[in-house]
Amino acid sequence: MIRLHHVPLGRSFRVLWLMEELGLDFEVAYYSIRDGSMRTPEFRALSPAGRVPALEYGDRVLFESAAILQWLCETHPEPKLQPTPGEAERARYLEFLSYSETIGCLVENLNLNRVFLHDPADASPVVIKLLTARLRAALKAIEERWAQDYCLSTGFSAADVMFAYGFELARYYVRFDEFPKLQAYWDRLKERPAYQRAKARDGEQDLYDRDFYPLPEA
Repeated sequence: MIRLHHVPLGRSFRVLWLMEELGLDFEVAYYSIRDGSMRTPEFRALSPAGRVPALEYGDRVLFESAAILQWLCETHPEPKLQPTPGEAERARYLEFLSYSETIGCLVENLNLNRVFLHDPADASPVVIKLLTARLRAALKAIEERWAQDYCLSTGFSAADVMFAYGFELARYYVRFDEFPKLQAYWDRLKERPAYQRAKARDGEQDLYDRDFYPLPEA
């Protein structure tokens, strides 16, 4: 039995997408980040920090999306979605796994300031502008170096699942017409049948109440 504990549009989408790429048969247990369902003792037994993803795989329980993706790629080596140690693309693969969390941390801090404060007036316009500028700079750095179809020259890999997930959230804070190469890359990924199956199972997100959050004027 494989069961993914998942919040729609959460980091657990990475695991959902990868398992569709691997052709696995799995269940999805849905949660909301707003209703306290991830703060129960039962859920914390699966994920100590009370966050998704958590993956039950037989008698094993795993948490943290990058770790889960790497473990799944090792457990299911076909199709090959992860270069092995010693291969030429291994270093670049690991770089993108980590850079994905650079994007993710910036988005998470923007979420805290723009989505989750009980009183929006408590947010600092200066902090929001700084975080948005850092997010834009992090994306621009890759845009300027992008010269291939996927993260790796060898083709699609789990690095794309990790990295491009950040676009799902970054688009609420930056305009992707600033990054035409990354937009074309993301459009190409969204055409993948496994991505489309994953989006069909993702569920209705309740994180954002608008399509875009412009910079505060003050």
